[in-house]
Amino acid sequence: MKIGIKGINRASATVTVALTAGAVLAGSVFAATAQAATPPTPTIAAKGGYVMNNGTAKTLFTKAADTRRSTGSTTKIMTAKVVLAQKNLNLDSKVTIQKAYSDYIVSKGASSAHLIVGDKVTVRQLLYGLMLPSGCDAAYALADKFGTGTSRAARVKSFIGKMNASAESLGLTNTHFDSFDGIGNGSNYSTPRDLTKIASSAMKNSTFRAVVKTKSTKQKVTTKSGGYRYMSWSNTNTMLSSYSGAIGVKTGSGPTAKYCLVFAATRNGKTVIGTVLASTSATTRAADMKKIMDYSFKK
Repeated sequence: MKIGIKGINRASATVTVALTAGAVLAGSVFAATAQAATPPTPTIAAKGGYVMNNGTAKTLFTKAADTRRSTGSTTKIMTAKVVLAQKNLNLDSKVTIQKAYSDYIVSKGASSAHLIVGDKVTVRQLLYGLMLPSGCDAAYALADKFGTGTSRAARVKSFIGKMNASAESLGLTNTHFDSFDGIGNGSNYSTPRDLTKIASSAMKNSTFRAVVKTKSTKQKVTTKSGGYRYMSWSNTNTMLSSYSGAIGVKTGSGPTAKYCLVFAATRNGKTVIGTVLASTSATTRAADMKKIMDYSFKK
């Protein structure tokens, strides 16, 4: 009996040692896995950045996310959002292109959809001209069409008022617009967090989603004489072609704004959406966004 007991004790000790060693090994593996699952927070050149999970609104990356900055043409996300929120909107209704729109882009040296005076362009086509080549002439046409008032100046002022009302309705306290296209007069600003929320809200609209994910388009418009011409527009958001899962949304740039980008992508059923403001170049802007989006998909 004693021999048997000794044998059992010896066997038990062996099992205990084996189990202990196994636990230590397993613990090391789990620790290494946990460490590998938490990637280091990336460093970006942009002065501000923010990314969130579009489904849960959980913050995934932040850098000066609530600092107000000039937004450049990312402002046009709100321009499109306001248009698409109009009651009884007819996307196929036509807008006649006015000389004022052409004069405006010339005077401002602004980005253009190259709209031609006298052409009749649908609201849907103007949205493509607004968001793909970032046409400030298209933005002006939409503001003139959907603002209210007896003069063009009054209608534009009314439209910008709608942009600010929309920001307020989203609870955004660090956003203000004084232009329909981002060429502001000193009071056109937002933050990475606010712009991301504006884009997230806009992406709920199917027309908006269809427009901002389009790499290029060819649109048939009616000329002043009743004939037709084709307008070809390419998206300034080159990450639609270079980033896996990209679904939008808008670039921006300017002397004060520097280089900005609001961006969204979907991978394995998870959509993340984010913003970088005041990056140093178009190339750096794209690199910044790639870093923080890759990081956010791993979180």
